[in-house]
Amino acid sequence: MPKYLLKASYTGEGTRGLMKEGGTARRAAVDKLITSRGGKMETFYYTFGDSDAIVIFDAPSNTVAAAGSLIANSTGLVSVTITPLLTVEEVDAASKMTGQYRAPGQ
Repeated sequence: MPKYLLKASYTGEGTRGLMKEGGTARRAAVDKLITSRGGKMETFYYTFGDSDAIVIFDAPSNTVAAAGSLIANSTGLVSVTITPLLTVEEVDAASKMTGQYRAPGQ
């Protein structure tokens, strides 16, 4: 199953909800969304800086991962971005592929 990195940033109202419910409840809500779409949460961490939380999870497809992002973002209380993750073996395979490309200005 493809693996993804989710970064979440709460709005002010979303942060107030987090403070009211607690981190464990939010983790459970995220896990429920991921598993309801056929995925599996690997890890969930709160952070500070550009993102408030990061999640590593598996999902059956990019479409399923995108659906989860749309569902969360539609609340207006959190901004979610999802990045597909590649294994080192996938990068090794990609590095052996060739193709035609002209760099800008060449």
